[in-house]
Parts: sequence; C-alpha cells; structure tokens
Amino acid sequence: MEILERQPTSKAPADWFTGDVWWDVVYAGQEPSRARLNLVRFAPCARTDWHSHTLGQTLHIVSGVALIGARDGTVIEAHPGDTVYTPPGEQHWHGAAPDAFMEHLALWEGRGDGTPETTWLEKVSDAEYTQPRSSTR
Repeated sequence: MEILERQPTSKAPADWFTGDVWWDVVYAGQEPSRARLNLVRFAPCARTDWHSHTLGQTLHIVSGVALIGARDGTVIEAHPGDTVYTPPGEQHWHGAAPDAFMEHLALWEGRGDGTPETTWLEKVSDAEYTQPRSSTR
C-alpha cells in the first residue's frame, strides 16, 4: 500500500480551454497502468475545446451544472452525482453552465503504444455552447 504524493493545483492551458479552468492530477498511472484521473474546476462559461479520447472518457459531476456537447449538436446538462461516458474517438466538449462553477472528476486512459490519449481540436464557439440542452433531471 502506498499514499501517493499530492500534486499542486495547476491552471489548465488556454490552448485546450476557454475561460478559467483549474485541475488537480489525482492519479497519473505509471506503467503498466495508463489510467488518468483529474479533478477539474470550471468557472462559469468555461469549457474544454473540442476533443476526443483514444479509449473514451468518463466524467463524474461533483458540484455545479455541467454541459457536455457532441458533434451532432446535442448538449446535455448533468448534475452532481451524474456520470457521463463518451466512447473512444467521440468528439465532444464539457464545461460549466453560465451561472455557476462546476467541478467534475475526469477519468481516461491511454493505450501505451505512443498513441496520444487525447486529440485536441478547435475551440467551442459561443453558438455551440449556447445550443438548447436536455437535462438529466
């Protein structure tokens, strides 16, 4: 058994996010593990860029209201306790609703063969961010 050293909170790169986003790396597995777990905090309106994950991604909403968008124009609103899965290769974005901070746990993994875990794409436009959304509640 081992208690892992806590990593300092860091600001997420503007190259991958719009708005203020901070994260804590909770777990970054060392070979043979390729699991990754981050606690991510989004200011109101902050969001990721479009991206996809080689082996998919699971988001667990801790606080606030999360918006998760797909390329077909679907935007879902997820609430604390909700868990959302995006399959391998699905282009998506996620972030906070306009009126509150949002915090989620993000879980994903790499393949270990040199393939990038995440493929980052273009910024999410305001029109994409403000699409009508469906709620999990």
